[in-house]
Amino acid sequence: MNDPRFPQLTQRQISQLKQFGKIEYFANDTVVFDINELKYDFFVVLQGEIKILDPSFEERVIATHNKGEFSGDSGMLSDRGSQFRGVAKKDSELLRITPEKLKEAIAKNSGLSDLLLNTFLQRQDAILNEYVGGIKLVGSGNSKEAYAIRDFMDKNYIWYNFLDTDQSDEATDLLQSFELGEQDLPIVICNGGHLHKKPSLDEVARFSGVLMNFEDKIFDLLVIGAGPAGLAASVYASSEGLSVVTIDSSAPGGQAGKSSKIENYLGFPTGISGRDLANKAYLQAQKFGCNISIPHSAEKIEHTGEHFILYASNDKVVKAKALMAATGAEYRQLDIDNIDKFEGSGVYYSATGMNTTACKDELVGVVGGGNSAGQAALFLADYAAEVHIILRGDDLGSKMSDYLVQRIEAAPNIHVIMNSQVVELIGGHHLESLVLEDKQGTRTPMSITNLFTFIGAKPCTEWLEGVVATDEKGFVCTGPGIKEEDLYKCDIYPRRKPQSLETSIPGFFAVGDVRKGSVKRVASAVGEGSMAVSQVHQFLSELKARHSSN
Repeated sequence: MNDPRFPQLTQRQISQLKQFGKIEYFANDTVVFDINELKYDFFVVLQGEIKILDPSFEERVIATHNKGEFSGDSGMLSDRGSQFRGVAKKDSELLRITPEKLKEAIAKNSGLSDLLLNTFLQRQDAILNEYVGGIKLVGSGNSKEAYAIRDFMDKNYIWYNFLDTDQSDEATDLLQSFELGEQDLPIVICNGGHLHKKPSLDEVARFSGVLMNFEDKIFDLLVIGAGPAGLAASVYASSEGLSVVTIDSSAPGGQAGKSSKIENYLGFPTGISGRDLANKAYLQAQKFGCNISIPHSAEKIEHTGEHFILYASNDKVVKAKALMAATGAEYRQLDIDNIDKFEGSGVYYSATGMNTTACKDELVGVVGGGNSAGQAALFLADYAAEVHIILRGDDLGSKMSDYLVQRIEAAPNIHVIMNSQVVELIGGHHLESLVLEDKQGTRTPMSITNLFTFIGAKPCTEWLEGVVATDEKGFVCTGPGIKEEDLYKCDIYPRRKPQSLETSIPGFFAVGDVRKGSVKRVASAVGEGSMAVSQVHQFLSELKARHSSN
């Protein structure tokens, strides 16, 4: 049976690829790409073979590419560094293609595009799930800082190995070998041996290649936020020939990326995790030439009348003719004084595979009554001894899809506690228990050690600073929902009303959860993001007509 990670190209496909590269002969064993190398090249083996080695494990052979096979992975579509070393064996003949030319080949050849992207996804899954290696993260399993880095790398599909200083002898040995102590934790050791003490997420993004560099020019469209709405806009806009840059403050997926399994999204009858959906969309947008860079947080926006200027974190300034806010909403903290202490060490805002070990045979709490809470409860029930869903109201089905309600009611180890709220968190370095209070004021202690909270999303609009009209809760007003007096004084709005997803400034759009009146569902967000692109085209045509008349 053929391994889908190592397909063999047909002669026709090789001929198509030859238009985008050059043939090279290697008389001796030669390193053709190396670990951490950015913009590493893609190779097709015409004769001989390429050995893929993992230098961090004594030159372990990960794979061998033989005649007709090809090297590469999804990192080639961004600035991520190579995770392995590729060695062309003596007397090999290879077709070398640069990443830029590879993108061109993918864009122009549908059959090649399908084969290469499917293979890249298969290889990415294999690397993440079957091999121990990659970037080493050393820290305590109870550390909030270490958890934040793990969460970032996990959601951005960065290959890493976590060494828990509370449990791992290897972690202890590493600290001793580098003469480091607990005060230096967490530490990150990159492939190649470079060590970083207490790195910020920005630093992790830089040395893992998630934080991209892109041209300093005025783009057609800037998308702020890489949730379902932002990614849909990125895919459609870039596939229709617009120059697009997309930024996000943490990882692709937004709120949907925190869903362990989405089963009511069209086209996925067996369900798909929000993380996988986001990763596929992330790759799809890059396939069409979209520039995606993470983490960049929007800090300030200016409108010159001709284009928008975004000032973002990491000292990045982005200019674009049109702008789309897809920053979504984030879950609120529980109103408990010491909750900061337990975030990342017992209190979480998403439920992923990273949490399963800590939840094994434990009592777990899930706060919230929406779909994300229901999906998390069902996912965690496969690992925890008991899962307790905690509701302030008395109706589980008021905000949750019926299929989730039925499954929760049928699950023997899921229990629903209504008319109650968490009022106290107890523990030393990690959450050990909590206290619930019902509407009568009766307090009940529970030995819950992991609490997942999905409550009261608030819009991520602090960066707007009154630039566009919002409602009293901060959600962005669009289309008919904008008051006449809030419309930007310009030469466009006197001729037409704002389009349905356009804000009080023409060319500034809002989609997904950040928009007032949006339906908080993945399908709705994807629909808004894709639909908004046609409105962007209309605005850009107006902009072009204005310049032509001047």
